[in-house]
Amino acid sequence: MTGGGTRLLTERLMSPLTKPEIINARLDAVGFFLDEARLRDEIRGELRRAPDMPRALSRLALDRGGPRDLAAILAGLAAARGAASLLAGHALPAELDQAVTALGGVPFALEDLLAGLLAEDLPLLKRDGGFVRDGAIPELDELRELRDQSRRVIAGLQASYSEETGVKSLKIKHNNVLGYFIEMTTGTSGALTETPERRARFIHRQTTANAMRFTTVELSDLESRIANAAEKALAIELAAYDRMVRAVVDAAEPIKAAANALSVLDVSASLAALADEQAYCRPHVDDSIDFCIRGGRHPVVEQALKKAQGPAFVANHCDLSPLSGQKNGGVWLLTGPNMGGKSTFLRQNALIAILAQMGSYVPAEEARIGVVDRLFSRVGASDDLARGRSTFMVEMVETAAILNQATPRSLVILDEIGRGTSTFDGLSIAWAAVEHLHEVNRCRSLFATHFHEMTVLSEKLARLANVTMRVKEWHGDVVFLHEVGPGAADRSYGIQVARLAGLPDSVVARAREVLTLLEDADRKNPATTLIDDLPLFQAAVRRDEPKAQKASEVEAALKAINPDDMTPREALEALYALKKQLG
Repeated sequence: MTGGGTRLLTERLMSPLTKPEIINARLDAVGFFLDEARLRDEIRGELRRAPDMPRALSRLALDRGGPRDLAAILAGLAAARGAASLLAGHALPAELDQAVTALGGVPFALEDLLAGLLAEDLPLLKRDGGFVRDGAIPELDELRELRDQSRRVIAGLQASYSEETGVKSLKIKHNNVLGYFIEMTTGTSGALTETPERRARFIHRQTTANAMRFTTVELSDLESRIANAAEKALAIELAAYDRMVRAVVDAAEPIKAAANALSVLDVSASLAALADEQAYCRPHVDDSIDFCIRGGRHPVVEQALKKAQGPAFVANHCDLSPLSGQKNGGVWLLTGPNMGGKSTFLRQNALIAILAQMGSYVPAEEARIGVVDRLFSRVGASDDLARGRSTFMVEMVETAAILNQATPRSLVILDEIGRGTSTFDGLSIAWAAVEHLHEVNRCRSLFATHFHEMTVLSEKLARLANVTMRVKEWHGDVVFLHEVGPGAADRSYGIQVARLAGLPDSVVARAREVLTLLEDADRKNPATTLIDDLPLFQAAVRRDEPKAQKASEVEAALKAINPDDMTPREALEALYALKKQLG
């Protein structure tokens, strides 16, 4: 609901915790709002009106702020007081109780000061003025009246002088030479000079053919005040602005604490709302090395499917917990078809670990997670050409970092190690990497691969289990079930995926032929068999099949000829005969 809450959520996602007691304190806060649905909605409604206090405070502290930043502080303080009021009287978990204490630490005098001075409609810049409310400063009100309603003020003064002297034709006028002055006809001017008091009060300025002009100290002062009203009004407002800024900066620490508290409330309430809407469960996080997820889902893919109104996301289990009698977690070797969901399965379990250790409920039916000290991933394909690194080199650098740094408490996900080089090189590297993870790192690992030969490792490595993405074939097509189950895949269904991607039918058909040749041919020299059956030569052979026997008769005739025993005429006749045999 707030900018501060967004930043706190990002910070927590980027920095998952490793201490179960702090993780569970955050989960307690989420659980409280999950149970108190009505209170959660009220708190979020209050937070929705709260501006970004930390940003406003930093701008004011750096003298780069404006009246709207002061209004943001005021609105934030109001939201803080409202949230504290809503939570008062509830038995709160520790994290929320600390937040409520921080909300009450801001001096109410600051809120009163800002509320008493700031207008409703505020300019962007302080130099524009108009940000102090009417009635807050009497002198400012008077200057504004002079500035904005000078005609009315002059008219009122004219009426006052006319009534005082009894001269109805008395006028107050203005020109660029005299400024403001009182003008009356020569015949009526005696009313201003008939007594010493009047002569002292109305000072003669100028006589014309038909009129006489006077001024007064009051009119001169009014003229000066009107001329300087706008400048003085802005000066008074700027002084009020400086006073408000000083008060805000002096209270910076309690304001920061209150802003952080609002962010904590925002994140906890929002995660509770998410858990309620999406049926997330509270993970059990402890100091063990368990990792058991029942009915786990990918938090992003699931939402994408719902948004697209696609099929429901298929939940899957994952159990890397120690086997009976073993000290460390297990390794799952995941095989299965392309597009079957291997990468999604790997990533969803890593994301569940991150969500759990940041203090959030997780997309699963049940989750039991021993604290993960480090999460390593090697997924996707990328290069770093500027540094001279190919795609395969980047893959190996990342794999090296994992194998050199992973500990028994780590969680590792690896997707298709060794695919960027030759088949036997890649298989060898992947094979050795799995053995190293199992025997040396001894960490919880998910290893997805298309090297089906590696499934025999389960007979050698006690904590390695073979799992696969299930599929069904129907009338030559493959149906991806997106379910993880025990066992190993016998093939990858890459050609079916290629057909789904839109490869031409001729390419798909030829690919099936080549795949059959490779599977059936002698493994000692598959390249020779493949080259002999390339489409160009295959087509030529099929076109010339009726002449294949003729070619063998020609060869036999050639073998029977001994050129050394033939005369030139005989050699020429033999050549014609061979040509005739060829037709």
